Amino acid sequence: MLRPQPMPDYFAEEALLLEGWARDVRLCVSNDGMIDSVAPNASSIGAMRLSGPVIPGMANVHSHAFQRAMAGLAERASPAGDNFWSWREVMYGFAGRITPDDLHAIAAQLFVELLRHGYTSVGEFHYLHNQPGGAPYETRAEMSIQVVEAARQAGIAITHLPVIYAFGGFGEQPLEDAQTRFEADPAHALGIAADLNTRYRDDACVIVGVAPHSLRAVNLSMLRDAVAGLPNLNPGAPIHIHIAEQATEVDDCLAWSGQRPIQWLESNVSLDNRWCLIHVTHALDEELESVAASGAVVGLCPTTEANLGDGVFGLESFAAASGRFGIGSDSNVSVSPVEELRWLEYCQRLRSHQRNVVATKGNPSSGAFLWCAAAEGGARALAQPAGSIAAGRRADLVVLDPDSPILTAKAGDQILDALIFSGSDNAVEGVMVGGRWVVENGHHPEEERTAAEYRRVMRKLVS
Repeated sequence: MLRPQPMPDYFAEEALLLEGWARDVRLCVSNDGMIDSVAPNASSIGAMRLSGPVIPGMANVHSHAFQRAMAGLAERASPAGDNFWSWREVMYGFAGRITPDDLHAIAAQLFVELLRHGYTSVGEFHYLHNQPGGAPYETRAEMSIQVVEAARQAGIAITHLPVIYAFGGFGEQPLEDAQTRFEADPAHALGIAADLNTRYRDDACVIVGVAPHSLRAVNLSMLRDAVAGLPNLNPGAPIHIHIAEQATEVDDCLAWSGQRPIQWLESNVSLDNRWCLIHVTHALDEELESVAASGAVVGLCPTTEANLGDGVFGLESFAAASGRFGIGSDSNVSVSPVEELRWLEYCQRLRSHQRNVVATKGNPSSGAFLWCAAAEGGARALAQPAGSIAAGRRADLVVLDPDSPILTAKAGDQILDALIFSGSDNAVEGVMVGGRWVVENGHHPEEERTAAEYRRVMRKLVS
């Protein structure tokens, strides 16, 4: 019986480690895709030399994969005006046409695009559970399986989060007809999660959690059932929730409960580091301080929040309270972590009329702070053992193109400052996930076949 061939060592002239940038870094990666050792100022003899600066792969904490296919289809103004709620009606109509095969093709295309831009893991906040009309599929996890299989095909690590979605508004309002495709109580969502845990128990790059959609879509008993069911998945299973995304949502929550969404959530469940609160766009400074103290991660999606007109997250206050955050592509109008991070900082600058708002005395580089904080916080939110280049972490690496004009003559933190704030050219040359190269020379091996299938599905859906 043949033994598996050992992984080669890798050598980077410059790499971003936990303690900062280092020169002549030798990485030893084990056969299970984990980093065994990291040695700065090391010899390159016998190692595979990496072509450019190496940074940790980025986590995408919040994605609705199917919405990639409707990017650009909701940008036509209506006479009555447009906001999140009018966009949601367009989304409902589009979601109602997607088959399992369609979803696989859309997700595969999205995941290839995410990888090519430097994302190495993705949190799929998945609520497309049922057939059009609301009838369950014969296999209750059918649509979830399509997404996970697309991730495995593309080679991106995935944290899959089946959504609990039972009501159409605060106070247990009934679902609209278009929402029945999303319907799932805690038993249904946790059942899907358990099915996936069993099916993919041998794949370390597949993590499963659960996601109450929002406070308007679940009641208190469902929320508590979701938390109680988490340990049955695994002790560190994550739980994500949309919260305080729109001003109307805050007003409706106040009218229903007398409390703002975050206040109500903290009054009724115990937040900890398993939680990821998505958006938190409309939160008071004292709420942000409380969330930061709880250990929960905030999932920020600046391009989607801008596209939908949600508002601007108070990152300056949250960062000052040592809050952890990650970034997500959400509706997938953008597939670039660079764009998310640039929007994140630029919105703070517009809000405060200052520059370099979130940089700290300990890390005065805006680019380095944003990339490192989002990679580390995002990995925690997804319960993925990544987020930094260190022994014991998964080998999720991004190799930047040394010939990219935007990186010319840059070193150390200047590399990330230039990457994030020097335009939109994609400077990613190589991407490794779990010790496996999934992007080389800027290309994914499946990109042509995946794009052809995606175009076929899009022609059908749009027509």
